[in-house]
Amino acid sequence: MTELHAAWVRLDTLGITAALGAVAAIGFLRRADAREPIGDLTPIAVRMYVYEGTQRRELRVLTPALVGRAGSCHVQLQDGDVSRRHARLEAEEGVLYLRDLRSANGTFLNGETFEGAIELRVGDEIDCGATRLEIVEIGE
Repeated sequence: MTELHAAWVRLDTLGITAALGAVAAIGFLRRADAREPIGDLTPIAVRMYVYEGTQRRELRVLTPALVGRAGSCHVQLQDGDVSRRHARLEAEEGVLYLRDLRSANGTFLNGETFEGAIELRVGDEIDCGATRLEIVEIGE
């Protein structure tokens, strides 16, 4: 192997290593987004109705609360159109917010799409897939 050829091999190896490092960093940043700090962590109680098909159930949770299909979610939904970790209810400085966690099919508030976190009020309707959550009471 000539010196020039050996130098090219070393450069190619460095390029591959740098590319793998970049892919790993991007993967870490995506996970970090879903776990970003949410400000004042004083829990707020939330009472809601969950409409799945023709069934309605009442649910009470404390924030922060995950919404999704995963067994670890506080608001566990049985809807195939809902991501495992779909959205999060969070409280910041006494205000209740809804944050979409980059779900595959999106989260809608009162029929409208949104980005980031959005304030929730009594009477608001959240659509996750074919499932609807209705906010009945906040902070009681």
